[in-house]
Amino acid sequence: MRRLEWPTLALFALVYGGIAAALFAPVALAIPLLAVLIALHCSLQHEAIHGHPFRAPWLNAALAWPPFTLAIPYLRFYDSHLAHHRDARLTDPLDDPEANYLDAGVWERLPAWARGVLRFNNTLAGRMLIGPIVGQVLFMAGDLRLGTPRVALGWALHVPAVAAVLWVVAQAPLPLWAYLVAAYGGLSLLKIRTFCEHQAHEQAGGRSVIIEDCGPLSLLFLNNNLHVVHHLHPGVPWYELPAQFARNRARYLQTNDQYRFSSYGEVFRRHFLRAKDPVAHPLWRR
Repeated sequence: MRRLEWPTLALFALVYGGIAAALFAPVALAIPLLAVLIALHCSLQHEAIHGHPFRAPWLNAALAWPPFTLAIPYLRFYDSHLAHHRDARLTDPLDDPEANYLDAGVWERLPAWARGVLRFNNTLAGRMLIGPIVGQVLFMAGDLRLGTPRVALGWALHVPAVAAVLWVVAQAPLPLWAYLVAAYGGLSLLKIRTFCEHQAHEQAGGRSVIIEDCGPLSLLFLNNNLHVVHHLHPGVPWYELPAQFARNRARYLQTNDQYRFSSYGEVFRRHFLRAKDPVAHPLWRR
């Protein structure tokens, strides 16, 4: 039997206990604390999708299901993220559900105001400020186009889950508006992680980043800054990724064609107000 993953279980306990405590804290403390905990919970949901801490998907779903962001249904996150892990399709605007690129033909047909919004969204400042709204609109539009029974089930299960979260918030002294601000803040923090995770590249291995950071953002994102390592070994738990990378650093950087940042500080310096990528995929169009 696989050993019990105590670090992951302990983090789940810390997050749930911290969120419960934050709901009773003063607003000025509760909002930033909840934003961090909500972002960390999303990182834990990502672990659950990849089979941690339990082998049974239903156990992981039971542990990770609360939609503290109020935004993405767990079942839709589960399905779309596993589809994203088909590395041959990474960054493909039509086949990668988490692609941040648009097909060139779609981009050319957009009105000027939409292009302006998406250009701003391609800076790190834009991704944090308006990225949660842009991402939600695009995700829901994609689900409407899919329209499958599985997609409908995901959203149908999401409605009572959101109602349960809001009911718990309503029992606490924290105002609802403060919780909504915190949830948006949690999504904004997550946009720092996804901003650089992938790039357009001819080879699949060159599409996933390495950010050699071991600070608070690395912990918040559960070491997914070592993203090419995660894509090559999606079953490795978060707390083993740094050692996995350290043992084979040169090989991973060769695999991803040196797509690397030294830290999240470098990402902010280079791309807070300057786009990393074009909106339209630069290598292919349909």
